[in-house]
Amino acid sequence: MKDIKQLIGNTLRIGVFTACFIALVGGIIYLWKHGADPMPDYSHFSYSDAHPEEYTTLGGIWAGILDMNAYSWIQAGVIALLLTPILRVTLSLFDFLRERDWLYAFITSVVLAIIISNSLSV
Repeated sequence: MKDIKQLIGNTLRIGVFTACFIALVGGIIYLWKHGADPMPDYSHFSYSDAHPEEYTTLGGIWAGILDMNAYSWIQAGVIALLLTPILRVTLSLFDFLRERDWLYAFITSVVLAIIISNSLSV
């Protein structure tokens, strides 16, 4: 029983550390490529300047990571941070099922279903 609790705790620590490291790599890449650029005008926003497919799809993010795109690295860090509690809830669900604690298994499965459905909704 102590092993699964330790695994869940380590999952949270490793997940947050990994997400921060990935985002840090993105920040370093951004400063390396754009550190000397002049400050952009943020008084207006043009959608033609944005490339949403690069930052909102997994394929676009993966392609950006391979191209060493700073925005994609940072977005991958955000995704890793979002996946950390999902993995924690999933591990808790398996622990409750293993212990045959049906009430907590049911509650945890409802929480997991809500998290996943909210993540997939457009």
